[in-house]
Amino acid sequence: MSPVNLVIIGAGSRGTRYASYAIQHPDRARVVGVAEPRKYYRENLANVHNIPRQYIKEDWRQLADLPKFADAVVIATPDAIHSEPAISFSEMGYHILLEKPMAPTEAECHAIVDAVKKSGVLFSVCHVLLYTPYTRKLEHLLDDGVIGNIVSIQRLEPIGYWHHTHSYVRGNWRDSTKTAPMLLTKACHDLDWIRHIMGVPCKSISSFGSLSHFHKDMAPPEAGERCLDCDYEPECPYSALKIYLGRVRLGETGWPVNILTPNPDETNVLQALKYGPYGRCVYYCDNNVVDQQVVNMLFLDGQTASFTMTGFTKADYRQTRIFGTRGEIIGNGSQIRVFDFLSDNTKIVEPEVPENNSLSGHGGGDYGLIDNFVAAVAENNPQRILSGPQETLESHLMVFAAERARLENRVVDLGV
Repeated sequence: MSPVNLVIIGAGSRGTRYASYAIQHPDRARVVGVAEPRKYYRENLANVHNIPRQYIKEDWRQLADLPKFADAVVIATPDAIHSEPAISFSEMGYHILLEKPMAPTEAECHAIVDAVKKSGVLFSVCHVLLYTPYTRKLEHLLDDGVIGNIVSIQRLEPIGYWHHTHSYVRGNWRDSTKTAPMLLTKACHDLDWIRHIMGVPCKSISSFGSLSHFHKDMAPPEAGERCLDCDYEPECPYSALKIYLGRVRLGETGWPVNILTPNPDETNVLQALKYGPYGRCVYYCDNNVVDQQVVNMLFLDGQTASFTMTGFTKADYRQTRIFGTRGEIIGNGSQIRVFDFLSDNTKIVEPEVPENNSLSGHGGGDYGLIDNFVAAVAENNPQRILSGPQETLESHLMVFAAERARLENRVVDLGV
């Protein structure tokens, strides 16, 4: 079987990561085209994958103007630039792997789903948590009835204090008017996962949350507008010097440091902190997304779920408790503890830990996602895709409803 030919639209962190699958498995996939406006990232990916010059472009439209030359596209552009390339490439007959969220608005999500259904292409959204060994093992246990019927799910997304400030205060997803609400950009993973595990539609939803800490009213009196010029910096847990320069001095030059500069050494990181967005004080940024939010859900047959997303934690795996009629499950992304009501015994299950490589992120979900997508394209088998158009649309509509509930202080009915 010939390798699946992939085009990478957006050669940033996520696009480059998915492209690395072709390096690990050249018999299964090849990267044959790239579109990326930033020269360094574009040329770097092109050189790694030996892409012909005619398929190396700054703008995705330049590739879409060419006759179809690959099997599939991986769209890893900024959130606001998802719908147009997704619709265009689907109309050309390309299978599509689309970074989450599908799109920042309900109308765009519907338009993408309509387009891929009309064209008949395979379509997968990067809800990587569905593809982890942990989730697969958990599903098997639930299917075997180890805790009876699910009654309720409780889930915590402990984003981590430094991750939150990196991405949602200083970083690319700080402004909902340019990307989307944080519940969509960060936690659409989680509502999608809860819906997948619950196995029935969500009927109604409520939500509360706010930007409670990272704004100028909470700034210490000594705080400066940049960490390099701040008297309070040595006492600040959110210091950019601590978060970024501290990592470089320990020899850590991957994410998140490599987001500041493509060559993360001490000199370049200091320059980025002096002039770039990641050196700003967390209390004087232009962020507007929440730093904590809770969501409550009622499902079709009376099951309930609660979800908490917060930046005020140690960065950790998602924490989940599933309450059933015959037992309960406590999971943390790597270990599953099953307590049985009949025997009063606890069984510990530890799914196989993925290898430490460029696709081991999200507990092995990055690898599972791209591996299943490539196999789906090679076999023309949509059953390989767990995060297809209709499933993703449903869970995205849950997110949009939760945001309406938060902003309007009401319970929203999803019409199920």
